[in-house]
Amino acid sequence: MQDRKTALVISAHAADFVWRCGGAIALHQELGYEVTVVCLSYGERGESARLWKEPGMSLDKVKTARRCEAESAAEALNVHDIQFMDLGDYPLHVDAEARNKLVDTVRNVQPDFMLSHSKYDPYNTDHMYATQIAMEVRMIAQAWGHKPGDKVLGAPQLYLFEPHQTEQMGWVPNVFLDITEVWDNKRAAIECMEGQHHLWAYYTNVAENRANHFRRNSGGQAGGRPAKYAEGFQAVYPRCVDRL
Repeated sequence: MQDRKTALVISAHAADFVWRCGGAIALHQELGYEVTVVCLSYGERGESARLWKEPGMSLDKVKTARRCEAESAAEALNVHDIQFMDLGDYPLHVDAEARNKLVDTVRNVQPDFMLSHSKYDPYNTDHMYATQIAMEVRMIAQAWGHKPGDKVLGAPQLYLFEPHQTEQMGWVPNVFLDITEVWDNKRAAIECMEGQHHLWAYYTNVAENRANHFRRNSGGQAGGRPAKYAEGFQAVYPRCVDRL
């Protein structure tokens, strides 16, 4: 369909898309977009401490638990499609075969925009590596010489969603998205992440703080939208516009 609208999220681990852009996903699904989420790993080794503390836990059991959590969260956000590449974490490694598979996904989805992590994260190199991969596959998908005859990618914006310790990451938001109308979806998705219960309140607070920034930047007391929850993003590429 010519009027098909799509978006693609490249998430290093199976929970990242929930905390950082769950509102954007749910909102754009309501707006008629088909949002695809690709989880490069389950976050089974480095982001599942609570599960590893349970007796008799194994790597396969942790992976299964994290996949179930992510699938439940995706359902709460009305995700169009969620894919798991199971590439391992701490460290995450994307080989040539996996990279080319991800390029195929980008070309199949033909996203109007993409979302991934901050460019720098000294606490979790999986995150910034995922964004390096996102930029790489975007570039390859645009190349006419890669699988000639396939439909090439245009120039979707890549939005970098908020990292955990923002001040340490060099991440500066220049886009704020009001997610108030889909907050219940995001909160429900957050509560699917039993393996990281300690982050539930943290990311609720982040959404409230970003709503304050949204209100201020949309006009504040001189007519700003009364957002209660918002998400922040950093656009990587220039925007091409007919008017400001």
